[in-house]
Amino acid sequence: MAENRKMPEGKTPVQQYSTGVRYKNGMEYRKLPRGTEEISVIGLGSSSSGEAGAKEAQAAAEMAIENGINYFDLAASDAVPFEAYGNAAAGCGEKVYFQVHFGAEYTTGKYGWTLDLEKIKRSVDWQMKALKTDVIDFGFVHCIDEGTDLEQVTAQGTLDYMQELKRQGVIRHLGLSSHTPQIAQRFLDTGLIDMLMFSINPGYDYRKGEYAVGSVDERMELYRRCQAEGVGISVMKAFSGGQLLDEKTSPFKKALTKYQCIQYALDKPGVLTVLPGVRNRQDVKEILGFLKASREEKDYSVLGDFTPQDAEGICVYCNHCQPCPQGLDVGLINKYYDLAKAGDALAKSHYANLEKKAGNCICCGHCDSRCPFHVAQTSRMEEIRGYFGE
Repeated sequence: MAENRKMPEGKTPVQQYSTGVRYKNGMEYRKLPRGTEEISVIGLGSSSSGEAGAKEAQAAAEMAIENGINYFDLAASDAVPFEAYGNAAAGCGEKVYFQVHFGAEYTTGKYGWTLDLEKIKRSVDWQMKALKTDVIDFGFVHCIDEGTDLEQVTAQGTLDYMQELKRQGVIRHLGLSSHTPQIAQRFLDTGLIDMLMFSINPGYDYRKGEYAVGSVDERMELYRRCQAEGVGISVMKAFSGGQLLDEKTSPFKKALTKYQCIQYALDKPGVLTVLPGVRNRQDVKEILGFLKASREEKDYSVLGDFTPQDAEGICVYCNHCQPCPQGLDVGLINKYYDLAKAGDALAKSHYANLEKKAGNCICCGHCDSRCPFHVAQTSRMEEIRGYFGE
């Protein structure tokens, strides 16, 4: 069982920071607000893992774990990854978290979606056996995008069943997978979930693509609410199914890189981990390269050229305006301000602990001239100073 694994000898201890961010052996970990789990910012999506076969899927998972990845999503396109990941996790000696979906079923060996409670029970039982665990770290209501789906999940007893499993200790944390801000907000209203799996990328946030549901403001409001209320976000579709990586299919008519997309998602409030889909060890190696990539390689400020009118003037915390001549962390100051207004009490204390605050701004205009999203940062600094009083 995953909970009995111990850290192998020779591993360096985790370095802790007051923000809840930790680093170990090159990997960044973010703490689940409603738990003790420290989750790697790079996770693993399993949607394509079965393509190369069970042997390669297990080898890819083992490579991921050896390099500090500890969060695995199990909304796979076929049944192959379950036993492969279970084998990899069972022999790794590290703590690994599985994100298991109540509503994904694999009776035929391929992915299927169901709202039928009895089918869900049988599928989850099979998934747990294949994963070689009797505890589900993160149990997710799977892919609820419409109000009628939510009503069925409630009426047919799926939520009640999952809550009972949590009371029994079978599920540690409840979560939801969705592409729809309004549905996610309704689940947040229940207070039941500790994690949200949501599709985040610049295409969707700027209303471009199949799952681009909700306005810029609605989506940002969701991210901020998650952080304010201590609900972590695991990110799916960070590359928009690969469309953003090819200028021929990118809605911006310009290709972005995987590293730009990953950094974009990680900069959003509430986000704990990004879950790129991988097929093999080469894909894992490429994704791990993000950890050593330069700031320039991760810089997504080119998006400023494509910002829709209703998104102009909104700080996305990209810090392209750095370095500030006065040493202000402009992106972080903006984030704490937005979160404080969203009701996050901790954001106020985090702001108070900053060495340089909005009141230290000398209005030199450096950040205004560099902001790709046309935010009047000097005016924002005055506004933020007034809000916090310093």
